[in-house]
Amino acid sequence: MSDFTATLPRKRMAAGLLFRDPGGRVLLVEPAYKPTWEIPGGTVEAGESPYAAAVRELKEELGLDLTPGRLLVTDWVPPQPDRTEGLMLVFDGGVLTERDTARIQVPADELLGWAWCTEQEAAARLPERLARRVRAAVTASADGTSLYLDDGFPVG
Repeated sequence: MSDFTATLPRKRMAAGLLFRDPGGRVLLVEPAYKPTWEIPGGTVEAGESPYAAAVRELKEELGLDLTPGRLLVTDWVPPQPDRTEGLMLVFDGGVLTERDTARIQVPADELLGWAWCTEQEAAARLPERLARRVRAAVTASADGTSLYLDDGFPVG
């Protein structure tokens, strides 16, 4: 008997992490392969859980071996001319200490660098959809909630 689930639609998925400093700024990374900034994270690979992807990407992008916290945001992103629809998840990375920050090492072939950003600085560096997702993640972290978004906008 064949598995009918193999015929169901598939969605692109990515997992990111929201890190803050003691002053509440968020950590952004500057990719070498595109003009806009991101939060740490990346694509969930086949057979990999979103949480495992967040842990893997944290090691690959920042060289940190930390345990992410709870899921803050699930964001459904509609299809675009150059990409399929997807689910973007943001986990709570918590507050990084000066010791953690001093250990950050970015891979030169993937990232140009990283920065702590205020909400306004993040909004200027991020694509609008991701800026909405990051604002929602900051809110969810502060409120102790988890939010569902459609294209970066809260639902419900």
